[in-house]
Order: sequence, then C-alpha cells, then structure tokens
Amino acid sequence: MKIRAKISITFTLLLIFGVTAVSSYAIMFIRNYLLEEGQQTIQEQAKWLALTVQEFPRDGQFGNRLSVIEEVSGYAITVYDENGDVIFGESEGFTGDMNAELSQDIQRSVYMHDMVLVNERYNEAIYVFNPLMNADFELGFIRVSQLKETIYAPITTIRWIIYTGMFISIVIILLVSWIFARYLSKPILQLKDAAQKVADGKREKVELTDRSDEFADLARSINYMAERLREDNERLSKINEKQSQFFADITHEIRNPLHTIMASMELLQVGGIDEEKKQKYMQNARTQAERISSLFKDLLTLQRYDSDENFIQQQWFDLQRVTSRIEALYEEEANRKSLKLNIQKTPCRVLADASKIEQVLENLISNAVKYTTDGEVGLRYSVKDKKVEIVVYDTGIGISSDTIPQLFDRFYRTDKARSRDKGGTGLGLAVVKSILDAHGSDILVYSEPNKETRFSFELTSK
Repeated sequence: MKIRAKISITFTLLLIFGVTAVSSYAIMFIRNYLLEEGQQTIQEQAKWLALTVQEFPRDGQFGNRLSVIEEVSGYAITVYDENGDVIFGESEGFTGDMNAELSQDIQRSVYMHDMVLVNERYNEAIYVFNPLMNADFELGFIRVSQLKETIYAPITTIRWIIYTGMFISIVIILLVSWIFARYLSKPILQLKDAAQKVADGKREKVELTDRSDEFADLARSINYMAERLREDNERLSKINEKQSQFFADITHEIRNPLHTIMASMELLQVGGIDEEKKQKYMQNARTQAERISSLFKDLLTLQRYDSDENFIQQQWFDLQRVTSRIEALYEEEANRKSLKLNIQKTPCRVLADASKIEQVLENLISNAVKYTTDGEVGLRYSVKDKKVEIVVYDTGIGISSDTIPQLFDRFYRTDKARSRDKGGTGLGLAVVKSILDAHGSDILVYSEPNKETRFSFELTSK
C-alpha cells in the first residue's frame, strides 16, 4: 500500500472515530439534559397543579375540571385522599402490596409537606406526588405523571440532525483527508524520486528548500548528499585515471630497463666481442637492474606512506650527520661535472625520522646535480622559533611555473625524454612530498628558468 493511501486511511479513520464519539456523546448528553429538564418542569408544574386542584370544590364537576386540566397541561393527573385511595384518575400499577408500600412512603413524605419525585422505579414515566392542603381533601395528595417518550420526543429530530451532520462531516473528512494526504505525500514522493535519481547517478536537486519544515531540512540533506556523492565520484574518477596512468607508467618504466638488460645479455651470449664491449654491456645491465631496484624501493616507500600508520619514527638527531653523508655521496659526481657543492654541516638538533629525511635530501640533491650543468648546488639551514628551515638550491635549468603544481605527482616529468636519459624513476619528488607530509611539513618550490631553483621545508628544532 502506498504512503498516500496509508495517510489518507489513517487520517479518515481517526476523524470518523472522533466525529462518531462526539456525536454519540452529544446524543447522550442531550438525552440526559432533556430528562433533567423534564423532571424540573414537571415538578414546577405539579406545584401549580396542586394549588389549582386543592381550590376546586368537591362537587359533580370536580372530575370534569381535572379532565380539562389534564388536556391543557398534557400531564396525567391522579388525585388521592388521605388514605391513599384514588379519587380521580387511575393508579397505573399502584395496586396491591406495591400500592400499599408506595402509599406509605409517599404519605409519610407528603404529610411532611414534601414533594416526591418517582423516576427510578418506573422507567416508562416520571411521577411527582404533591400534597393537597385544602381541608376538604383532608390532607390528600396529587400525582402528576408524564411518559418519558414524550420528554424524549425532540431527541428523534435532534438525532437525525446529528446523523445528517455526521454523514456530511464524514464526506468532508474523506475529501479533506485525500487532499491532505496528497499534500503531505507530495514532498515525500519528490524526495523518493530525488533519492532514486541520486542513486542512478543523476545530478538533479530537490526543489523543496523554499519550505520551512522538516521536508526542507531533508531536501537540503539529500542535496548535500548528492553534491558530496558527485564530488566523490569525480574524485574517484580522477583517482582511477591516475591509477591507470600509474600502472601504465610502471609498466613503461620497467619495460625499458628490462629490454636493455635482455639486449645486453643476448649480446654477451653471442660471443666473439672484445673485453671493453663486454664490460660495457655488463655495466648497462647492472645500471638498469639498479634502476629497477630503485623504482621498487620508491614504490615500497609510497605504499608504506599510503597504508602504514607508523611510516615514520621521529626522534631527535643531529642534522650535521645527515648532511655530511650526503656531501660525501655526491662530492665526486659534482666534481666530475665541475659543479661547486656547498653543503652546510653545522650542528643542529631536529625531531624527525633521520633515515627518511636523509632520503628526502638525497633525492633533492640528486635532482639538483643531475639538472645543473654549470654553477653551484647547495644545502643550507637556519633555526628560528624552534623551527629549522632547510633549503636545497641549484643554478641549473630551472622549472617553468606552469609545471610546478604537477611536480610532485607520481611519474610526472617536466621533460620525459631528457629525464629518462638522465636516469631516475619519476617517483623521487613524489617520495619527497610523501615523507614531508608524514612529518606535517609542506615543501615549497621557487624557480627561475636557467637561473635558480630552491626547494625548502621546515622541521621541528630545539
């Protein structure tokens, strides 16, 4: 069953129950009200009738006068003498023992000049007994009675009026409940359709934000969810593209050195080549094998950064030890290219992962030496406000400003052909950024082509 039908049926049943309950209560209330009013009226009329009857002379016209009063008043009148015997009218069931018992109760009361109302014992009528004070009747009493059907006569008309009104109300309720259910279910159906469209990948918004109720809040939540899903889908799409490119780059990076190794091995197997060429082929194979090893080392570093919460182990160490090793590692290569290698080696205590920071500085110095043909390659650092700023600089070919945003992407190369000729895996700067991100440090790049390039970052210092 649809929600619109459920709302309509529920609303209709509740209102019909309410109208029926109110109508039933109204009928019972009116019935009791008419009975109470009838009792009060007959009591008042009994007093006046008693005053009137007790003034009648007791002659041959006494009965005729009482008949006229009965016809005019609409009440049944019975007159009793002091012994409880009927002088005029009928006893209407007051006979035998019942008559004697009732007469005794009534006589005791009327002799005390009290009015007696008899209602509970005789459900078909109301009886009022009133004393007669005229001496001729020797303290007799009068009984005035009226059938309850007469009192309840207006209730039939009232009941039909109420039932008619109830029927009209139910018809109106059915119409209103249908309209109300339609109004209430419309935004729910809109939200359902919107959620379905979001699930299908469509980018339509729910147009309910102009309301001021919970539906507007829900619509805003769905719109927010749809926007987040759209952003996540776009992000996943970019990640998927990068992942595809990543695997393609890995395949390409491994394929080239493998081809070189295989070609060198085939040439070595041919035989008949001199020792110099043999050494050359063996060196080529060793170089490409080292390149593959370096590639997998960088990939392992990146994989640990992506998945290992304990990627870095920070502790206090002297930066001088790291820079001294780096100077010794690249001094020969710098001299071979006639470059000035200026590495600062002053004591400086820093809080970081020593091996990872050494890897960062190795990658930066390696790139600086690789892409600098003339001038200087250097590393300097300075302490300020418990932070040490480390700068690696060179006077090489530089980096164009439009390539700096992609510089730290995995396998990104500013000049792919020339970069592969110079060796490297294309992951060095990606590894640098991953390590520094794990330390909570940003790396900044400044470069002027063919003039200067600087990489800088900060670490915690004492």
